[in-house]
Amino acid sequence: MLEAHKVGPMFGMGGFQLLPFYEAVRALSLKHYLINDERCGTFAADAWARVTNRPGVVDATLGPGATNLVTGLVESLNAGIPLVAIVGDANRDHAWKNMTQEARQVEILRPACKELIRVESTKRIPEFVRRAFAVATSGRPGPVVLDVPEDVCHGEHTFGADEIWADPGTLQAQARRTRPDGRELERAAALLARAKRPLLLVGGGIHVSGAHDALLALAEAQRIPVAHTMSGKGAIACTHPLSAGVFGRYSRIANDFVAEADLLIVVGCKLGEIATKRFSLMPAGVPVVHIEIVPEEIGRTTRADVALAADARLALEDLLAALPAGPLPDGRADFAAAVAPRMAAWRVGAADRLESNETPINVGRLINELNIAMADDDILVADGGFAGHWGGLLFDTKKAGRHFIADRGFASIGYGAPGAMGAQMAAGPKRRVVGLTGDGGFNMTIGEIETARRTGANYVLCVFNNGASGYVKALQHAVYGPGKYQSSELAETDYAAAARAFGCHGIRVEGPDALAGAIREGLANTDTPTVLDVIVTRDPARMLPGVDNRTLKVEKGDRPV
Repeated sequence: MLEAHKVGPMFGMGGFQLLPFYEAVRALSLKHYLINDERCGTFAADAWARVTNRPGVVDATLGPGATNLVTGLVESLNAGIPLVAIVGDANRDHAWKNMTQEARQVEILRPACKELIRVESTKRIPEFVRRAFAVATSGRPGPVVLDVPEDVCHGEHTFGADEIWADPGTLQAQARRTRPDGRELERAAALLARAKRPLLLVGGGIHVSGAHDALLALAEAQRIPVAHTMSGKGAIACTHPLSAGVFGRYSRIANDFVAEADLLIVVGCKLGEIATKRFSLMPAGVPVVHIEIVPEEIGRTTRADVALAADARLALEDLLAALPAGPLPDGRADFAAAVAPRMAAWRVGAADRLESNETPINVGRLINELNIAMADDDILVADGGFAGHWGGLLFDTKKAGRHFIADRGFASIGYGAPGAMGAQMAAGPKRRVVGLTGDGGFNMTIGEIETARRTGANYVLCVFNNGASGYVKALQHAVYGPGKYQSSELAETDYAAAARAFGCHGIRVEGPDALAGAIREGLANTDTPTVLDVIVTRDPARMLPGVDNRTLKVEKGDRPV
């Protein structure tokens, strides 16, 4: 059934319960890779799915294997990423008799996935696999768990050839597309037709829907600036003159455009805490049109004046088609034309980070060197914590598409290395993948560079080496003051030497002048993974990209950064 569904690389760690599955994978010559941690396998499958929009596949054995999946599953669930997880479970003849490694795993996994399917009969496996792919790719995509008891997996059944088939409509997200209600569409078109300062706010759903061309067509025809969340980066190219960049907790110029807009069109975005600066960004009294595949998400955090419960691509195409012909309202062109000069002014103001010559290295300088060195089709994968924040604010995609991947569904630390591995497998050898992670995130997942070396996923990983759990230390500095740090510092470690011990290429970068050459060397090396051990600022007042903590004011009860 997996072969019929044309699955890509699968990631897992075997055990007795799934031995027949592994034997069948071997016999059919499917691509399956042993990973060193089940959570990392889920992260790798998640990143592979983001690049391809096809369901990633991961497996785990009974008990600790199953429970190790939870963090990765929640990332995919919250981010809307299609995944299928095959999990072994206890033999039903002996379950609940203190079986080795047995746990209440069905109850643990159920809230971490979109749907959990308990496979109680060997003969129903084809039906349930089809169901798993249908659920994973339809509506807002997400992870589906197939929980397979040992006796079912080891059972035997003679299947007819006509039972082994896949529904081609469910092999990729977005499956089962829906159009918006015609009457609501007319209301949205009427609002847009008279708006002088409309603004598009775009989330990660734009990538799932593959709605990039539809978005660009609407933005250019109607002269509408486009702002995006971290997950929505690449909705249009960051270098496009209508791109206002990221909005929310971290912003270049986009938050100013939000404040000035007279119409907000939200596309594939849940308007959560980070995107709305803890629900304080959206201006009162400004009409909101919300395009969202999950109807019950509309109005959850922000009042919507018009709700378009539909697929993003179809809704954007229909909205453009519904607009009347004729000249645009006065002021529309001026509002759109303001984007490019304001962005240019922002770049001048950000030069202290983007072009910094300080030692230890400013992370902004690293991101800027990546902007220069990476090709249009390359992909940057950012870990949770400030790897995602620095990348989300300062990295520029050069064309539309998911060329920036950050684990913003759950923002778990540890995504960078395995996520870059999965993305490199999906991208193929001609496109290069660069991962960003902190030293704390790399400590969690360093074993997966062995997996990457073994599988030939030869990406470049930049480790922000600041001897600390940097985001936490910066928050402690902001909230409690200089010197008041607790359990946020790490031992100094040479990660380049550690990478070489794993058989990978390791380069230690201690000064800004060495950055460009090290990045070029890493991108040129396609024989092994490359780890760039980048020694970045140790000053907790200057670890965050959007603010200088020396002047930051923290209000009681707020999350300041």
